[in-house]
Amino acid sequence: MSQHTASPPSGQYPVLPLRTEVQLPGHTAPLEIGREASVRAIEAASRDDNLLVVVPQTNPSIRDPQQRDLVEIGVLAELVQVVKHSPGRFTAVMKFKERVRVEAIVSSDPFLVATVSPVVPTHSVPADKLAALTRTAREYLAAVAADAQTAATAPAGKDEGEDKGKKPPAKPKDEKSRMREQAPSAAQILAMTDPDQIVEAAVPYVELERDDLVALLVETDPARRLERVVPQLERRATVLRLRADIGAELEGSSARTHREKVLRDRMRQIQEELGEADDNAELDELRTKVDDSKMPDEVRAAARKQLSRMSQMQPSSPEYTIARTYVENLIDLPFGVFTEDQIDVSAARAILEAEHSGLDKVKKRILEFLAVRKLAPDKHGPILLLAGPPGVGKTSLGRSIAAALGRKYVRASLGGVRDEAEIRGHRRTYIGALPGRIISSLKKAGSMNPVFVLDEIDKLASDMRGDPAAALLEVLDPEQNKEFVDHYIEVPVDLTKVMFIATANQLDSIPGPLFDRMELIEIPGYTANEKLAIAKNHLLPKQTAEHGIEKDKLEIPDATLSAVIDGWTREAGVRNLEREIAGLCRSAAVELASGPGGAAEAPPVAITPDKLSDILGPQKFEHDAAERRPQVGVVTGLAWTPVGGDVMFIEVRVLPAVSKGGGGDLRLTGQMGEVMRESAMAALTWVRSNAARLGIDHDKILTSDIHVHLPQGAIKKDGPSAGVALTCAIVSALTGRPIRNDVAITGEVNLRGRAMPVGGIKEKVLGAHRAGIKIVFMPERNEKDTLDIPADIKADIELRFMSRVDDVIDVALGEAPPRGESVPPIPPPPTAVASQPARLPS
Repeated sequence: MSQHTASPPSGQYPVLPLRTEVQLPGHTAPLEIGREASVRAIEAASRDDNLLVVVPQTNPSIRDPQQRDLVEIGVLAELVQVVKHSPGRFTAVMKFKERVRVEAIVSSDPFLVATVSPVVPTHSVPADKLAALTRTAREYLAAVAADAQTAATAPAGKDEGEDKGKKPPAKPKDEKSRMREQAPSAAQILAMTDPDQIVEAAVPYVELERDDLVALLVETDPARRLERVVPQLERRATVLRLRADIGAELEGSSARTHREKVLRDRMRQIQEELGEADDNAELDELRTKVDDSKMPDEVRAAARKQLSRMSQMQPSSPEYTIARTYVENLIDLPFGVFTEDQIDVSAARAILEAEHSGLDKVKKRILEFLAVRKLAPDKHGPILLLAGPPGVGKTSLGRSIAAALGRKYVRASLGGVRDEAEIRGHRRTYIGALPGRIISSLKKAGSMNPVFVLDEIDKLASDMRGDPAAALLEVLDPEQNKEFVDHYIEVPVDLTKVMFIATANQLDSIPGPLFDRMELIEIPGYTANEKLAIAKNHLLPKQTAEHGIEKDKLEIPDATLSAVIDGWTREAGVRNLEREIAGLCRSAAVELASGPGGAAEAPPVAITPDKLSDILGPQKFEHDAAERRPQVGVVTGLAWTPVGGDVMFIEVRVLPAVSKGGGGDLRLTGQMGEVMRESAMAALTWVRSNAARLGIDHDKILTSDIHVHLPQGAIKKDGPSAGVALTCAIVSALTGRPIRNDVAITGEVNLRGRAMPVGGIKEKVLGAHRAGIKIVFMPERNEKDTLDIPADIKADIELRFMSRVDDVIDVALGEAPPRGESVPPIPPPPTAVASQPARLPS
């Protein structure tokens, strides 16, 4: 309770600045004094009238504050006791009396001295409204204070120390506990009429940060001071009222439980007399676990039913074992156990950046997902599907999301699962039946709201035993999974709090209804620069630690890592790269351990690019590079593969017709798929229909066969994206105009010569850059897909967009023969071409 002096405080007093603490009137508390100026202020006050003014600092980091560094209102305090610990260290017990306004600092050496005046209240609401607000706050505060004081005086239960005759150690009291001990009783609170007194009496019962306490200290309007504490008092009073109602309801339930316990004890005594106690000890233990668990009433009823059946069985019977296993599975399910979400978007960003290099678009979407979770925690968010090539970090991203949320992490691999019972569980009629993977994973996680990764969801299969993908429809539907029923446990389980994340490599094998329930986040393959960063920052430190190599004992420069990436791996992810780095570490470990003084005295091992063939064997992969000179009938196309993009050469030759009925035949070789064969036919049809405009002799088309070949015939190739490239190659072969060797082309073509959009743009451009291509043509409708291409790649390569085939023919093909001259023949072999270089447009 505030202590108000008969006459308002005024005059000059020593000032004690407070760095971190904020004190309000109405209680007595100790303060630790250490600053020299504060010690001098305490000494001066103790020599005078024991009065001084404590004022919070606006900035706690300032060591020697001036008036501008103090808030304008402080508290007049009376020294009760001063304990000196050492020179310059005091503990001062003070009684905080009332608020005062700091008018001016009149002295600052050797300590602050201030002129103070009484705080004059201001009023922003009518008197009747202030009275109503005061009455409301008084009633709430009285209820809260009465409950707190009752809890403080209630006898504590005996602990182990008391049972042995030892007095239990006293627990240290925090500042809130000390303030509550000094706080007025509920009866005294009900007698209060001063709003400021009520506010100061409420401080021990509310949770306020330092800024809130400072605002409460400097506020001069009683109504606004009350409004800062009334909401918390109201919430606490409401909780107390609900607790009292629940206590009344539980009183009747407690009586029934006590009666059942007494009857059970009597039954146990009878069984002991009959020699049956051992057979029922297990049942009693299970019954106790069921009663103590947080399982829903419906689940508890099912467990008790099985326990009742078990009491009528012989423990040696198979049915008894089946029932016991069932009850144990129900007990092991973490009903009512939830981990509290700790969503910090900044911390999540730091976790993702530390554990994953690149993948900026994916990280951005995950942070958006977490931010929505923070703002709307009760809303059922989307189920994420992380799709991408192997080894790009899909599963580890799920682990990072769990770390960012503070949730348990559990993973279920669905690769090769073809039995519906793997998801829904087996019915208990079968011997050895068990719950499905969903329920088993919840048991493993130990909570009902883990981050649940459904790995390799695209590898699900189906046979006569059912379709597991259909069983997942209920699991992944927020409208249905509130009451998911596993065939084994046969009771509903709420899955709405589980955060499901699925991973996949391919999307075409996921059934449409299942795919529709998930939000797709595509994870592309890593660029060479991203792989280099991952190798330096993650893979190399990990492998050196696993091989026992100290950091300064192995030197692998960037050039070596880049050579390993280009020559010994061909993948979108980094799994094979990690294996090759492990091979380098093993070689270094052998060299370090072979020295006369052991690894500790051996010099550092440096692995340069020229040593890679000796350590890792011959180079495994050679990326196709751009042709060294323009050639007729040879065009560079672009292909998408599961391990990234690559260039693909398309070769076209015009041959004399071999059939007696004339030419015009189209031969296609190189393992072309059906779609690619149709693209070649469409390309030839467009060329024939535009022969005159392209300067092609129509009779030559009729008397010649055209052979289209794609090298690397052992590899199957398909898709429509080579249509424009095929068209350019056919035009080049028929006109004799060479095709620029630094140009690559991708895009579908239709019979009107329009360039249609295709997929895999980012991967194709990266493959073109790796092959040394300088210009990439793509359909103009694919311009939006270039936003994901790294800026350093765009700086090295020119991206051009076409709407028709003519746009690329004018640039990619050399100059046409002069009008009136015949079309030149097919150029001789490259040695002859080198002596007469083709002229190319700028």
